[in-house]
Amino acid sequence: MIAAIKPAGSNTRGLLAYLYGPGDHDEHLDPHIVAGFAMLGMPDPGRDENATLTELARYLDEPVRLRNSEFGGKATDHVWHCPVRAAPEDRYLSDTEWGEIAQRIVEAAGIAPPGDDLACRWIAVRHADDHIHILATTVREDGRRPKLHGSGVRVGDACREIEKVYGLRQLKKGDGTGSRRPTQAEMYKAERLGWQQPSPEWLQDRIRAAIPHATNAEEFIAYLEAGGVEVQVRRGPSGDLLGYAAGRPGDVNEAGEQIYHPGSKISPDLSLPKIKARLESSRPEEHPTARRDRPSTAWHQAADVLDTLHNDLADDTHAQAHITALGELLEAIAQKTPAPLQAELQAAAKAFARAQRSHIRAEDRAAHALRRAARDIVHTATGPDGSALAALVAALVWATIVARRWHEAKNHAHQADAARQAVQHLQTAADRALAPTLAELTVRPPREEARRVLASDVRAAVPDHAERILADPAWPALATVLADAEARGHQPHQLLKEAAAQRELTTARQPARVLITRIQHTGRNPAPNRRAEAARRRSTLAGSVRVRQTHDGQLPSATTTPAEQQHRSR
Repeated sequence: MIAAIKPAGSNTRGLLAYLYGPGDHDEHLDPHIVAGFAMLGMPDPGRDENATLTELARYLDEPVRLRNSEFGGKATDHVWHCPVRAAPEDRYLSDTEWGEIAQRIVEAAGIAPPGDDLACRWIAVRHADDHIHILATTVREDGRRPKLHGSGVRVGDACREIEKVYGLRQLKKGDGTGSRRPTQAEMYKAERLGWQQPSPEWLQDRIRAAIPHATNAEEFIAYLEAGGVEVQVRRGPSGDLLGYAAGRPGDVNEAGEQIYHPGSKISPDLSLPKIKARLESSRPEEHPTARRDRPSTAWHQAADVLDTLHNDLADDTHAQAHITALGELLEAIAQKTPAPLQAELQAAAKAFARAQRSHIRAEDRAAHALRRAARDIVHTATGPDGSALAALVAALVWATIVARRWHEAKNHAHQADAARQAVQHLQTAADRALAPTLAELTVRPPREEARRVLASDVRAAVPDHAERILADPAWPALATVLADAEARGHQPHQLLKEAAAQRELTTARQPARVLITRIQHTGRNPAPNRRAEAARRRSTLAGSVRVRQTHDGQLPSATTTPAEQQHRSR
């Protein structure tokens, strides 16, 4: 159940006209009062043909008029409006039940505290099965104004209790870190103009997409403007950037003026100070454009960084920073990934945005590596090869699971749920990314004898999960990966142990697929030859000695004996 307190108004009669009217889409049916202050004798235009909206407005406004006449002036913004809506899957609620719910809401808000006979006047109007509107005038019978500070939190808590009492869908308690919901006016405007999203949501997507491309606030503003976003900036006398507001082209008010939304109002983590803190804490040692000639390296390095995420969550401030930066990396990957995966990755990035913020302060400098990986990705000139993409998306799945578990441990219900939604999209993307690789691996399995040996390696390296791995339809492809790695000088047993240590397999849906992406990533290069490495070091050492002797004018000839060389060195 959602109760959304609207900004205060000053026209009681005008709001009643909407509540008792047909609605913007003729959706208001049988409007009538289900509860209210001093119900006895209250006119109800929905049930009494002789009652009028003007008469009802005058009844509700009576304390306001008395206060104005006694103290002079005018009590402005005295109309309190709160729609209360049940979830689509909730059962039908009777008028009596809606009346009881309305009473709980006004008590929690401070409009009509329990047992207070001098409280504000209010009514609850029902004009649809699934919701009511509560209207109150915020001047008490004794002429005082009610104490409404913090009413939104109290009403939210009351809704959670109402859900339990009436057996309704139970929503998660708000924590004040969520983005502002679009108003009805913004949603109707988007529908009228043929926009798929209301302006605040449209702007939030573009602001988040801009962050990985910038290394400072000025670059961030320039990128927004280049992307077609209208930007209004506030600068100090020195010219320093102090704040910004963003607008959607074509979103104008009645006077034809561009409508702007401050970043902090679009989402709590998109204020300029918070964006600057993230950008300035992660300036790359090398400009991303200097690494464009190494695109595949950027994707593999991003996977390497994600592999270490679980090691960085012990400290809460570091954990929050890494989770925020994980959202930026996810956004960057969604922008650069091939088309077949783009929709799922964009949906994952959008869902994970809610998981990026909590009340825990982030130590942004701790997430330098993740942010640098995001900048490398958005500045790569080409996309990754198939195995690099599959490894990176699989790493994203695991990193998002790790983030979800951290939020669950901290009782961050909304953030954990957002991460869970992101995981679902990422798992779909991971399956699609791996499909071409699986097809290529399956058609060239190793010989039966080699497969038996590799199966023994699996049982020895990961005994707790061996049977699940060998029963996985992707096992033949995993056997091919292990055989390929062995041909490059790696030991399959060791690769299996390392892969299982990097990503626990208990919760893996398809453990063989997880191991394929891990081993393809870690075993992509030939294993180092220890003898060749030792010979190279000896050769390098001998060369450095020869160079030093040349600089000293003491280059030994081929016929110089060791004793002569020792004598010269003295």
